[in-house]
Amino acid sequence: MPGPLLRRGPRPLLLHLTLAMLKSSGSVAASMPWSSGLPNSMAPQLGGAAAEFPAAVLAETLRQDRALIAGIAAYRRHPWHRDLPDPPAIWAEGGSRLLDYGGSGRSVLFVPSLVNRAYVLDLAPGHSMLRWLASQGLRPLLLDWGWPGAIERQFTLTDYIAGRLERALAAVGERVVLVGYCMGGLLTLAAALRRPDLVAAQALLAVPWDFHAADAEQAAVLARLRPLLEPALTATGTLPVDGLQILFALLDPFGIAAKYRSFAGLDPDGPRARLFVALEDWLNDGIPLAAPVAREALEGWYGANTPVRGQWRVAGLPVDPTALRMPSFVAVPARDRIVPPESARPLASLIAGAVLHQPGAGHIGMATGSSAETALWQPLRDWIAALPAA
Repeated sequence: MPGPLLRRGPRPLLLHLTLAMLKSSGSVAASMPWSSGLPNSMAPQLGGAAAEFPAAVLAETLRQDRALIAGIAAYRRHPWHRDLPDPPAIWAEGGSRLLDYGGSGRSVLFVPSLVNRAYVLDLAPGHSMLRWLASQGLRPLLLDWGWPGAIERQFTLTDYIAGRLERALAAVGERVVLVGYCMGGLLTLAAALRRPDLVAAQALLAVPWDFHAADAEQAAVLARLRPLLEPALTATGTLPVDGLQILFALLDPFGIAAKYRSFAGLDPDGPRARLFVALEDWLNDGIPLAAPVAREALEGWYGANTPVRGQWRVAGLPVDPTALRMPSFVAVPARDRIVPPESARPLASLIAGAVLHQPGAGHIGMATGSSAETALWQPLRDWIAALPAA
């Protein structure tokens, strides 16, 4: 008998099932004209294949649909669960904590996105960048933003950057190497510009900058969704987790179904299956985004492309990477579908003397995948080790 359901499917499950159904229905419908009529010039060449084609398409769509359902069911019943204990917190404010992973070397403060759990950088044994760096003579610190409470739901980007992030930096007691991941890198870039007295060097990992570089129309579509999201923003004070998941799904509508079909074929007891479950659990364990930040990101970043145009301001001051004067490391994963390389790469040319690192990995795989140690952890460690003393 199959085991008990231990988790919900990919969020929002109904959306992903609907997208898969629409794709299957579209494929079957598109195959019908082959059997109902062909140009006279083509019929002799195809012969009996014209009649067989719709049946072949139907069989393939049914196979794919069965694999998708099998993959989702296997994920929901998989016994793996994350059991890494949190390290001690050296500072806290509201729902946020600054976690200290130990080590005796230079302090390196990691800042993740506001919309995902911070533990992606401490995912599982063998897949924890922070615990690995602590074993390499560094002192990793992690800013866990936490769940936005009543106060945080009123936060703007200025409140997060010029307020909470800068106070976390000050709590360390020494100048740090500041590392921002994805959206977190936009926050750390602004903080490094504002507080060079607290930041000795910075690293930007898969950080978007030019939001229109890869697909300006797609960015515009996301921006135009803001009025449709306004009822949820007003009612809850946040962009809820499922709303965020819908926006991410729009970037790659059929990607979730494809990876669950692949998961169905994996050995459930193997390391690839366990890593898949670990990452999917993290992806489905999101955090709502404060409504003022959601409005600013959709209208400003995606709609007006304010970073590139020099119009993004924090506490009234422009966030200008050309003004940064400190050692910088910019990692741009070549297979990133969340932050296209065209969006992230400009930062390396705008920041004077920045080191550009382009691993052959994806957005998440670079940080915590099976090849993350060689893709990112080692190059980042080596760059930090070569920095001058703070």
